[in-house]
Amino acid sequence: MFKLAVLVLTVVTYTSALPTQALVQTTIDDTGDWRIVGGTNAAAGAYPFVVSLRSSSNSHFCGGSILNTRWVLTAAHCVIGSTTSNVFVYAGSNTLNSGGVTVPTSRLILHSNYDDDSIVNDIAVIQLSGALAYSNSIAQVTLNTGDTGAVAAILIGWGRLSTNGAIPNNLQELSTNTITHVTCRLYWGSSVSSNQICAVLRSGQGACNGDSGGPLIQASTGAQLGVTSFILGGGCAQGFPDVYARVSSYTSWISNAINS
Repeated sequence: MFKLAVLVLTVVTYTSALPTQALVQTTIDDTGDWRIVGGTNAAAGAYPFVVSLRSSSNSHFCGGSILNTRWVLTAAHCVIGSTTSNVFVYAGSNTLNSGGVTVPTSRLILHSNYDDDSIVNDIAVIQLSGALAYSNSIAQVTLNTGDTGAVAAILIGWGRLSTNGAIPNNLQELSTNTITHVTCRLYWGSSVSSNQICAVLRSGQGACNGDSGGPLIQASTGAQLGVTSFILGGGCAQGFPDVYARVSSYTSWISNAINS
């Protein structure tokens, strides 16, 4: 396997078992009405639980979702090797360059069994140094607790518009469908476990670098089904199932972590 981790979406190549790592610089394109790998601009105020994770230079590198006023949920590969001095949370806006609030962080808690090679248990929580104030544009996410199979879903994030493309200024949404674990294993084999959930789209649509850590939600309920984890190596939106950490498998871990 090889993967892009820490600041970008993890990418796993199914045909290889050896990982490599790379960092990709992100740029924000705020000049056009762009569409992220087949997605559309989310309406202002939609998805008030979505946040952008920022570096100390104020660059977006991953997504996340608000658990409560002091905690954010994201992917472990987004923050592994980082410190609170270079992870900030931007909330309250669907545009990266205006309208939100940026909050420093005080703790990064990764799942103790996260594996940076196989990308299992790719989940983490971030404690904020100050409390968010709920409003029409800042709210907590609802976590899915059931063993959901194939349902209509929505992927949300500021990931790249195409392979090696720019990060969009506007939050993007993309309608998709999850598939059963049995079906996903027909594509990924033993690379996916029951603690992961997969979503499939046609070629030209899907998650890309920068979407990591952000939420996959169930269309009918708005509850978060997954945390964006990895895609097939070789480029974004190839029509191969994207893989997410299954939120319902980690609700106890999340609760214990934020109460620790």
